[in-house]
Amino acid sequence: MSQREIDLNGLRVAIVGATGMVGQEFVKILTQRNFPLKSLTLLASDRSAGKKVMFKGEEIEVKETSPDSFNDIDLALFSAGADISRHFSPIAAQKGVVVIDNSAAFRYEADVPLVVPEVNIEDAKNHKGIIANPNCSTIQMVTALYPLHKVNPIKRIVVSTYQAVSGTGSAAMEVLTAQAKTVLAGEPVTPHIYPHQIAFNLIPEIDVFFDTGYTKEEWKMLVETRKIMHAPAIALSATCVRVPVYIGHSEAVNVEFERPFPPTEARAILVQAPGVRVLDDPTVNLYPHPWMAAGTDETFVGRIREDSSHPGGLVMWIVADNVRKGAALNAVQIAEEMLKRGWLGG
Repeated sequence: MSQREIDLNGLRVAIVGATGMVGQEFVKILTQRNFPLKSLTLLASDRSAGKKVMFKGEEIEVKETSPDSFNDIDLALFSAGADISRHFSPIAAQKGVVVIDNSAAFRYEADVPLVVPEVNIEDAKNHKGIIANPNCSTIQMVTALYPLHKVNPIKRIVVSTYQAVSGTGSAAMEVLTAQAKTVLAGEPVTPHIYPHQIAFNLIPEIDVFFDTGYTKEEWKMLVETRKIMHAPAIALSATCVRVPVYIGHSEAVNVEFERPFPPTEARAILVQAPGVRVLDDPTVNLYPHPWMAAGTDETFVGRIREDSSHPGGLVMWIVADNVRKGAALNAVQIAEEMLKRGWLGG
């Protein structure tokens, strides 16, 4: 397929995991951004096959994912979990499909690009059929930090995350609602999905614990940040916490640079940075928070200030919609940027 044909007719796109939270967000974003589509195929498990999904005023029937699902597809957006991705992504790639995978299945493989468009879109050019979408908490952090890193290299990051329950899926959002009602009714809560009650609580455990005492989620932030930013020497320590918020991850980030970085200079850089929106005027209570970030596309940054514990450091507060920028939107943006550069369809 030539680039001219793509421009005129659009891409034949498949969404794998179309009935899940991120899959549904894919459908919404493709509509909102008027993504150039020739056709849209919705795929899921056998349990979801036969369901109907509305797209631009028309119903599309969801089909069961099979190897033949990718015979006439140009681009596949995966959001069905690591096991499904490991099985079907290579099959799709062998058929000439460009796969953008939202799971962790391929993120840490050396020959699979791990891409945030505002940071390292050039990496996508060298894909071998599969491109990985980073972890949600990593995406928003590097979107905000990379513009500063280009001016004043980062030596060390200490980050504490406050991650919404939507990061676990729609069932977790339902659990939060049910538990909140139970607590307010004065009744005892039986934990479900999480090891402890999440309503009116915080849980400093996301994914499994390693022998180091860090969780896998915390390890992901270290490894992915280094890979995306091409900065293997960056030191990073993360504490990832699940909080009773529906949508929107927040992060308190301490950053040590090679040399002192005045907050005014950092703020001026971030105001011009792609995908970033600065909200930073404490005198009028202006700073990002997850309620206002939900449903938006930007990565919001505020509370930019000197680190009082280190002369070369800054502290900031970073917030983004984890379902959009942290997942579906980032993947669609990768495809859009590849189209602009002529890397899709060839």
